[in-house]
Amino acid sequence: MALFRFPSEPPSRPLIRTQNLYLRAPQASDYSAWAVLRIESRDFLTPWEPTWNEDDLTRTSFRLRAKRAAREIASDEAYSLFIFEAHTEALLGGLTLGLIRRGVAQACTLGYWMGKRHAGRGHMAEAVRGAVRFAFSELALHRVEAACLPNNEPSRRLLERVGFQHEGLARAYLKINGVWADHLLYALLSGDALPGGKP
Repeated sequence: MALFRFPSEPPSRPLIRTQNLYLRAPQASDYSAWAVLRIESRDFLTPWEPTWNEDDLTRTSFRLRAKRAAREIASDEAYSLFIFEAHTEALLGGLTLGLIRRGVAQACTLGYWMGKRHAGRGHMAEAVRGAVRFAFSELALHRVEAACLPNNEPSRRLLERVGFQHEGLARAYLKINGVWADHLLYALLSGDALPGGKP
């Protein structure tokens, strides 16, 4: 059952706040900052993401992305959020609690990306900790799952540092940069202790 009901416009208030960050749905006014960050980070992100569409960075595509995010939040299907530094309000990257399954599963899948100039500063670990606390407390989920490429050492270290447990290998799990790739599977349960405290 969805805990938030929003109209077709993306919710403007932050859904998640941490010590140094806030996370909220994308807004139309975010387009320029998002496009600049994605363009300058393209080579950095390409090895870890699905192939970008030709129109991926257009304003029209972004507007559709924001509307879809608002619909999915309203229907409790997914929470696609931008990550901002609280002090400067700079856009750092994005994080999604997606593929929400209710019923007997009460689970979701975590995905994330960080702009190149903001990587390696601990922002994503803080954002992920805030997101999993939100998933367990506000969304009443039981399980948050994540997957990463075996050679993505920064992502592996991040998940393990936050408390995710390695559960196995999924063959040809996701099509990344045009190729079906194996992924390491991780999960965190609502009863697991997070470094720095319980979820």
